[in-house]
Amino acid sequence: MIVVLIGYMASGKSTLGRILAKKLNYDFIDLDDYIEEKELLSISDIFKSKGEIYFRKVETVYLKELLEHKTKLVLSLGGGTPCYSNNMDLLRNLPHIKSIYLKASIPTLVTRLKKEKSKRPLIAHIETDELLTEFIGKHLFERSQFYSLSDVTITSDNKTEDDIIEELVLELF
Repeated sequence: MIVVLIGYMASGKSTLGRILAKKLNYDFIDLDDYIEEKELLSISDIFKSKGEIYFRKVETVYLKELLEHKTKLVLSLGGGTPCYSNNMDLLRNLPHIKSIYLKASIPTLVTRLKKEKSKRPLIAHIETDELLTEFIGKHLFERSQFYSLSDVTITSDNKTEDDIIEELVLELF
């Protein structure tokens, strides 16, 4: 089985993915890290030098590569991955995939993201909490139709990592 974690930036996909993989004795791969390794460029450098269209194409190529050649894997997707190139259809049509949407509220995401804005090129330029809230709200509105196609939705607000991991394991087995 491949467990695919879906959700917005700072929803906990990578952090929880690593913990879950260790608990299940699965491999863990963050798709963005995998792309950077394969392309020998950071995600922000790929966007700057080759553009978003190029990035979205290679993102799908590498997603398919991982889904076809791996088992016992926890895979964390980028926040936009489910929204492009029919990637959600791909996930939904493969029988060995279990997709999980880690859902966090806008206030939770704002709190988490304002601490790490400098590491997030998409939001680094946003100066106030009010503008960040508006940006996240707009993105979530656009992306929620894709995220909601996941097999399972787990809300992470006001829960510990241990609580969420326990909930994930119960949903999987």
